[in-house]
Amino acid sequence: MAKALVTGASSGIGRDIAKELSKRGYDIILVARNEEKLNEVASEIKTKVEVIPMDISVVDNCKKLYSMVEDVDILVNNAGFGVFGKFINTDLDREVKLIDTNVTAVHVLTKLFLKNMVERDKGYILNVSSIAGHLPGPLMAAYYSSKHYVYILSESINEELKKNNSKVRVGTLNPGPVRTNFNKVANVKFDLKSLSSDYVARYTVDKILKGKTDITPGLSIKLLRFVAKISPTNLASKVVYRTQKRRE
Repeated sequence: MAKALVTGASSGIGRDIAKELSKRGYDIILVARNEEKLNEVASEIKTKVEVIPMDISVVDNCKKLYSMVEDVDILVNNAGFGVFGKFINTDLDREVKLIDTNVTAVHVLTKLFLKNMVERDKGYILNVSSIAGHLPGPLMAAYYSSKHYVYILSESINEELKKNNSKVRVGTLNPGPVRTNFNKVANVKFDLKSLSSDYVARYTVDKILKGKTDITPGLSIKLLRFVAKISPTNLASKVVYRTQKRRE
């Protein structure tokens, strides 16, 4: 039976991607800090499921997770969170935790699991970025920067794989606002219409199974990505600042 590992699987996009992959016949490994919530998700999964409560912001835990699992067919690096506020005012320890979760854990887990996939010439890694990864992010500078890292890292690795004629793929999910617990954690409200996490999960899994590597659900977010691509950075910064200032 094919197997998928999903981090940040206790709620939101991670939870619903895990459930959707299970519907497609994958055995599931659920990873997050909250064991109680993981068990709730596990109770809704029909295929074989394993619960691993773990804080992957700790590098040694990422290595431990890899040693416990090693071979998976799909890895979904979904764990992450945001911090809202002016850079000079936001809590440094919280931002370091954000970087450890959004960037370091993604980097470490991608590197470890990718080696096995390349050896088998089979597998898919989905790194969850965001539309934020394609824009400057005043008032959420650390979060936007972290998602840009995830997107660029994934694109770079995927090109290396293509040049080596590998069948392994590393993709990114680039959602806009999704109705999850993210807004509460980041202490921010979004103006754009939010998509449901179960819709994003279905859309994403469809794309994964077709081998797509740049996944952006929602027409409005696709259009925003296009506008961001052709807009000067200083103009985009001003627009994002005004937009986010209204969310306070």
